[in-house]
Amino acid sequence: MDYKYRITGIDCANCASKVEKSIGKLDGVKNAVYSFLTQKLSIAADSDLTEAIEKAVKKLEPSAVVRKI
Repeated sequence: MDYKYRITGIDCANCASKVEKSIGKLDGVKNAVYSFLTQKLSIAADSDLTEAIEKAVKKLEPSAVVRKI
């Protein structure tokens, strides 16, 4: 399944890259792409991983906000 999220509060492209890589390593994630320009994350995953994604993002960017869209 494909899932989309808006992640705000990421301040630089390097941080965005780290978030994308971290999410891509989560169990069940087949593909993760984050666009720093649009602040959107698209993932292909076996199931809804909203909580795991929020934890991974907050670990790297505590002020970031994750919303499923």
